[in-house]
Amino acid sequence: MKTINYSKSLFNFIDSSPTAYHTVATVKRELLNNGFSELSEGEAWNLCDGKKYFVIRNGTSIIAFIYRASAKGFMIVASHSDSPAFRLKVTPDIAGAYTKLEVEKYGGMIHYSWFDRPLSVAGRVLVRTDSGIESKLVNIESDLAVIPSIAIHMNRSVNDGYKFNPAIDLLPIFSQNEERGLTLSLIAKELGIEKDAIVSHDLFLYNRECGKTVGANGEFILSPRLDDLECVFASLRSFLDAKESESVPVLAVFDNEEVGSETKQGAASTFLARVLNRIADDNYDSMLYNSFMVSADNAHAKHPNHPELADADNAPLLNEGVVIKWNANQKYATDGVSAAIFGQMCKRVGVKVQNYCNRADMPGGSTLGSISNTKVSIPTVDIGLPQLAMHSANETAGSADIGYMIAALTEFYSSSLSHKNDSYNF
Repeated sequence: MKTINYSKSLFNFIDSSPTAYHTVATVKRELLNNGFSELSEGEAWNLCDGKKYFVIRNGTSIIAFIYRASAKGFMIVASHSDSPAFRLKVTPDIAGAYTKLEVEKYGGMIHYSWFDRPLSVAGRVLVRTDSGIESKLVNIESDLAVIPSIAIHMNRSVNDGYKFNPAIDLLPIFSQNEERGLTLSLIAKELGIEKDAIVSHDLFLYNRECGKTVGANGEFILSPRLDDLECVFASLRSFLDAKESESVPVLAVFDNEEVGSETKQGAASTFLARVLNRIADDNYDSMLYNSFMVSADNAHAKHPNHPELADADNAPLLNEGVVIKWNANQKYATDGVSAAIFGQMCKRVGVKVQNYCNRADMPGGSTLGSISNTKVSIPTVDIGLPQLAMHSANETAGSADIGYMIAALTEFYSSSLSHKNDSYNF
């Protein structure tokens, strides 16, 4: 199939989403622009047939759906809003000859990829008001900080395999000869408030570099946070573009996948189950029986310089289509049923499908599928788009693959599933 080039739209989405808080704000803005209404978990829901809704938990996870009173099941795509990064500590800076940010690791990042890049700070601050506490998003949109490398003359073993110490090697500098507390002063100035009004914060360091197309023929895209904002973007676009079906389409974006998902807003939380239960009311169990989930989180492509690290026959390539991910120990939720169903949906719209398995002697990571299945037990396929340099400050993917994913997920959202014994119709 001929795919549309979505690179520019994807880059704009990623640029507006430096943290999980901003990712959810970006998704919310798109939903509001397309006629969706916000619900609150703390209030009663009066759902109307054909109406569009979304609900947010803790500012970093969001679930959207189109209510259909006669629907027999759910068609769900789940992805995640977070990426490996540095989180600022409660006291965020150290004064001295250079003012440095106090940071700790969030998720499994590739340390060396963060050196010598323009960085900045974004996230959420909690501000004192006359009536209590208000949450405000902040993003200092300037090249604020850098983590400088040690010169080769002072660390001659760096190219032989150097173990970076996060408490020493990975502290960004952002000023000289300043008093401690400069970070919160800059945040307060950005928000137009007094520094003393800031009660607490959830702030992260992010790579300021913008996404770009590279390659002799523009074959590749290079961008921060492709894992997993590429899948968030694709699932949102597909959710909004899909045709009406006999199921309730559900868009789920969870936080904290990079640290295990076991949080109040992660895939292991009650969030999805409670939302689906409120939609289904008395038909919850029967609707789950006729439901299907796609867990969308990017996959490792075969590395051109290290093909030996990949499985011999199940190693996807860039620009060759959507990847179905398999694991014998159920780190991925894919089984024969879910792979067959999703694979046939891809075939209907001419989307190429690849398979990914870890090399048998190299354990891989996990993702949303099996984790969310412990709360919402439905057939689930783990998929993704092939990429290189996963968890780097900049990651590489194929420019054509995002079009394949959007075509596949649009077909998925436009479909319904009926399940009886060992038969599945869709």
